Amino acid sequence: MKSKLIQKQTVRLNHNWKRNRSGHLAAVSAAGVLLLLNLSGSAVIAQGFDACAQTSDKAKGSCLEAAQSNYVNALGKCTNLSAQQTCQGGFVVRQTACDKLGPAPYDPVIDPANFVSMIDNPYFPLQPGTTFIYGGQMPGGFERDEFAVTHNTRMILGVTCVEVHDSVFTNNVLTEDTLDWFAQDRDGNVWYFGENTHELEDGLISTISGTFMGGVNGDKPGIIMKAHPAVGDFYRQEFSLNNAEDFGETLSLNEVVTVRFGTFNHCLKSQEKSPLEPDVLEDKFYAPGVGTILTVDVHTGATSELVRIIRGQ
Repeated sequence: MKSKLIQKQTVRLNHNWKRNRSGHLAAVSAAGVLLLLNLSGSAVIAQGFDACAQTSDKAKGSCLEAAQSNYVNALGKCTNLSAQQTCQGGFVVRQTACDKLGPAPYDPVIDPANFVSMIDNPYFPLQPGTTFIYGGQMPGGFERDEFAVTHNTRMILGVTCVEVHDSVFTNNVLTEDTLDWFAQDRDGNVWYFGENTHELEDGLISTISGTFMGGVNGDKPGIIMKAHPAVGDFYRQEFSLNNAEDFGETLSLNEVVTVRFGTFNHCLKSQEKSPLEPDVLEDKFYAPGVGTILTVDVHTGATSELVRIIRGQ
């Protein structure tokens, strides 16, 4: 789930080259990376094959090829000169993640029979008819985020997912319109199955970067919140190579956090990072029984905090 702070404060270099990369590049990525991901985890470990590191390396190569192609087109405009550094930074993030996740391919088993209809994880409850309102001052102006849990569902990989309509307004103008899909397994883990996102400029769609759906083009769901989080947990929140690759790490389970909506004890603190935007780092805070209450950009200090909850819609 692409962060709102990340979206509004990061130069959109990867958006540019992703829109322009060639069919050849996409084919190479799909063929090489998906082959790695679909290998049996036990088989690759037994053979000493590090699928995670190989996937990271292939993604870097794909990124560099696209950056080089765009570099030629951008010489006269100087719009894409740092794309190759972004590729290298993303490679470092992926390799660090591999050190924590291990060498096995990322291939979560999704059994529809193992999922339930309600999402009641205390750190990420999604009751249909509930809308969470967040607000914060960003470089581009005041941002309001309306995270509305709808009564709609969508079937993905055979699992019935809850649909969330996430709308972001900057200075009261709609700048992002997204549908997110979540589901909870019987153990209580909340999975993120995909999103359909549109960023807008002057009322027109400027990019759909970050859009993905589990089971489509090799995309895979990730875990947005564990059932029993522990300090040191490190996990993929989504997996769509070179498109949506957020990682989360649990840092604390006992934070005291004050936002406009109130003061909360025993909050979970996680840190999120993406190889697509390696210079951006976020801290997120989740209150038991409420959910997300605060997001902080570690480098800029910009915040988005819970302002209001509307229930029973």
